[in-house]
Amino acid sequence: MIVFDVSRLIACAARVTPSGIERVELAYARRLIAGATPVRFARVTRWRRLVLLPHSAVARYIEALAALWGDGSSLRRRARVRRAALHLRLARLSLRRALAGRSPASPDKPVYLLVSHHHLERRHLIARLKKRHDLSFVCLVHDLIPIEYPEYARPGRDRQHQRRIETVRELADAVIVPSAATGDALRSHIEPGGRRLRIVVAPFGVDRRANGGGEPILPERPYFVCLGTIEARKNHLLLLNLWRDLAARIGSQAPILVLIGRRGWEIENTIDMLDRCPALRETVYERSTMPDVQAVQMVKNARALLLPAHAEGFGFPLIEALASGTPVLCSDIPALHEIGGGVPEYLDPLDGSAWRAAILDYAAEPSPRRDAQLQRLTVWQPPRWSDHFAAVDALVAELAAAPCQAQAPGSAKPD
Repeated sequence: MIVFDVSRLIACAARVTPSGIERVELAYARRLIAGATPVRFARVTRWRRLVLLPHSAVARYIEALAALWGDGSSLRRRARVRRAALHLRLARLSLRRALAGRSPASPDKPVYLLVSHHHLERRHLIARLKKRHDLSFVCLVHDLIPIEYPEYARPGRDRQHQRRIETVRELADAVIVPSAATGDALRSHIEPGGRRLRIVVAPFGVDRRANGGGEPILPERPYFVCLGTIEARKNHLLLLNLWRDLAARIGSQAPILVLIGRRGWEIENTIDMLDRCPALRETVYERSTMPDVQAVQMVKNARALLLPAHAEGFGFPLIEALASGTPVLCSDIPALHEIGGGVPEYLDPLDGSAWRAAILDYAAEPSPRRDAQLQRLTVWQPPRWSDHFAAVDALVAELAAAPCQAQAPGSAKPD
């Protein structure tokens, strides 16, 4: 049986667009609701207790949240999500009672599955769960960016993420990561302490798809898309400076830049340019919220997706663009190479001249450089959620078959 934590999904009920981590948790929840594996959904309360939730209530909430994020944020949909979230915050079932009927001789050992970073830093809470209920603990570590690049995170997030990794090192029976690059980074923080942790590399699948819905209003001129939260790590400032330069050089012949994503943190200079730079008013369109069906269409018709990030743990926009048949210009960093293979063009995120030349080449019509990537794209295969979950299912089945403590007192758990 899986005890699946949906705390983060419930906490973000007011959001009209999700982060990448929230998309992953939603994909897991929808798959577990529809699957055959026994599952109990749970959340952590403000008193730091894990409580179970009614399965039917979770299913209704997940359905409402998926509709809100996928098709559009109407007032009716927002209200439905808020009501469903309130119901879940008031509902609570005892985890101890749910597991009380389990026979000590049963080979089915429960697996507590946490796929967001939500409360992963609360080591004592997870230690108490494992001790009281003899649970195996599996978590998903999306990246180690707050530790490796603290300048791109909110103040204090590096220390918080370090506590999360300490929880992983001390308590996790296994860890899922979306890329080998993230797995290597995690090992560098785990293994010096003497722990050899089971790490399963399972890339995420393509998330957003065009399934009808309202068409976005597309720019009349050639345009490029940058998809994701506006934050320093994503290097939006490079693009804005390039577009300011393009507007000065070629004026109305400059392509359009479409930014899709809400504003994040520590981006004062970026906001100043977006709000106060006259040269960007006719060349940069900012869309803080956009339903998935429209975002997919916007990406699909772009000359290319731009991803000049300084650091990534995976790179959802890259695979979503390639899966839509759209070329990608992205940073020359390991995680993006891993999922993009030989298809995108990889550029130094500090080399503004190279980015400007590539953007102008891809904006041209005809564009031999863009056509060459489209040709490479014909043999690219996107990662699939089915492959991701097959790896997770195998891991869960292995841990569920492990001996319970009651069966083998004092026996050590395998690394």
